[in-house]
Parts: sequence; C-alpha cells; structure tokens
Amino acid sequence: MSAITTTTDLRADRPLRIGFLALTDAAPLIVAQERGCFSRRGLSVELCREVGWATIRDKVTYGELDAAHAPAPMLWAAQLGLGCAPADVCTGFVFNLHGNAITLSTRLWALGVRDTTTLRTEALRRRGENKLTFGIVFPYSMHHVLLQQWLRAARLDPERDVRIAVVPPAQMFRNLAAGTLDGYCAGEPWNTLAVQHGEGWCPAWSAALSPGHVEKVLMVRSSFAERHATAHGGLIAALAEAAAWCDEQPHRAELAEILSASAYLDLPTKVIAPSLLGQFACRSDLTESVPDFHVFSKGNVNAPTATRAATLQNELITSGLLPRSQLYPSLPRRLFREDLYREATVNLDTTYAPPNTKLHGGAFVSA
Repeated sequence: MSAITTTTDLRADRPLRIGFLALTDAAPLIVAQERGCFSRRGLSVELCREVGWATIRDKVTYGELDAAHAPAPMLWAAQLGLGCAPADVCTGFVFNLHGNAITLSTRLWALGVRDTTTLRTEALRRRGENKLTFGIVFPYSMHHVLLQQWLRAARLDPERDVRIAVVPPAQMFRNLAAGTLDGYCAGEPWNTLAVQHGEGWCPAWSAALSPGHVEKVLMVRSSFAERHATAHGGLIAALAEAAAWCDEQPHRAELAEILSASAYLDLPTKVIAPSLLGQFACRSDLTESVPDFHVFSKGNVNAPTATRAATLQNELITSGLLPRSQLYPSLPRRLFREDLYREATVNLDTTYAPPNTKLHGGAFVSA
C-alpha cells in the first residue's frame, strides 16, 4: 500500500496550523508562540488543541495540520500504516525526554496494593471477567511501552492478565475517578491531578523506568518539510529557542503559569508546577525529588539522531508494537531527520530573548 500524498499547499495568507494536546510537554510549542519565537522568524502560527492522538495523526496525514506535537512512536505507525492509512512522515525536532508516570487508583491502595508484588496478587485475583483495566494514550506510544515494561516487572502478561484501553490523556483522571480505569500511564499534569484530588498515586515515572527515552517530536509530512523548507526550518529554530528557555529552572514557575491558560492546559498552576519544579508528589503524603522529570533541551535533547531512533525502534519491536517478522534498517534515519535539525539550528543562539526583541543575523536586537 502506498503512502498518502496531499495537495495541501501553504498559502501566504494563512498561518501554519500546528496541533497539540493539553500536556506539559507541549511547553516548547506554547512558549514559542507566547514569547514570540515564531513571529521573530516571520512565522504566523495557529496552535490547535486537539482531543486525542488519533486525531493528531489523521489531521497531519490529510494536511489539516501542517505539523504537530506527537508521540515519537507515532512516526513508525504512520509510516507503516499500522492502524491507519500509511503516510510519509518525519521529524526534525525532539520536544523532550521523560514526562510520564504510572498512576494507580486509591481503590487499589485500599485493597493493599503498594508495589509490583502486591499488584500481581490483585491482578491475578481479578484475572477473570473483572480484569484490572489500565489506560494508555495511544497504542504506538512510550506510554504503552512503559506500562508493558512495568507490568512485566510485576511478572504479569499485559495481554493475558490485565486489560489495556486507549483513552485520551485529558480523560484519564475522569475515568480513574469513575472506576472505569484502575490505573493509567500518561503524561503530566494528568498524574498530579489524580494525586491532588485524592483519586490516585504514582508508583513509577518514566525518568526512572526508562532514563533518556524520547517522548514527543514535531511530526510533519515529508512533503511539507521538502516543499516548505524555510518555514519548516523556522519552526525548528523557534522550538529549539523555546525549549532552551523551558529548561532553565528559574523559568519553570513562569512556565507553569503560561501553560495554565484556558487555551492550553486549562488547569490551575498548582497542578502543573510540581513536576516542572522537580518536586513530584507521587502520593498525597510523599513528594519525590525528580529534577529530570521533564528535560526539554539540555544534553542535545532536541536533535533527532539516528541512534535515538534506533533505540526507540528496538523498544517498539521488543514490546511487540512493531512486527518482529519485518526488518526496518532504513527507518531510523528516514523518520528522525537530524540533518534538518542541524541545518535549522546551525546559527541559533538559544540565549533567552526578551519579548520585545527579534532575531536578526543570529543576534537578538530591539524590535
């Protein structure tokens, strides 16, 4: 089956449409808009908050979105047509590492679940029609990989011993509170929200479960990257500048305020701030110091290297999300385009720029 092609062109009279979900790791995209990183590069951008990852995938595929904040494994699913029509996609920018956690209901805590050992006991007790049900945000996501790894560490078979359901991130907390989910793996702030409302607790988070894992990327159609190279390069440079700002600890409290706006996460700052500040409240009575809960820029994070792509591809194969019967030697370099990132950021100064400045010849000057 051939990949979908679109005839959608980028007209000068319309903004770039970029999709995102209400998640803390959309921060570089939101900051790039709010702090003028896009406009300084002559880009007009419309941020489109979407309801779920399947919507993001389809809108990028069919050209309704020019680009999107997306789970990195979605590139493989879209390219190979796994659960969707195939589309030729790529990324030139990694948004972040980490940012996820596993949340269990306080009902399980009341039943004596405290760790993987006691979880296994409860899961096996309920292995009939009333299986424990866990939510993931998208079948092809690190959330699915992390949840599977954690369940296997509990000596549970994810396909046999529990039920796994796909639920949009913003609906996880409601389903946990209603009892339709016993737990979930999701990005922030949807774990902290459950803890603060007394409905959940977090036994594990992604920085500990899989240190250094790639989380979200800027997903585009390959045809967009080729036909609109200047605009695409501007997006990457703007996002890299914003990501560097997001990773400065003195900016994290302000970042939580920016994200809390109704157009973005639409949640109180007190829900968004803890994980950004590295003080993750995994239970109502326990706060863990996790300084690398969110990594937006440090350590060359934003470069979509072939090594990172190959590591992720191996994890997807190991988790059974990619068929073992096929070989994918060319996909890492095809999907993760480090060349596009390097070209866009070769002269980038990621030093913080005040709002009333613009980029000119690689330096910030008064607007």
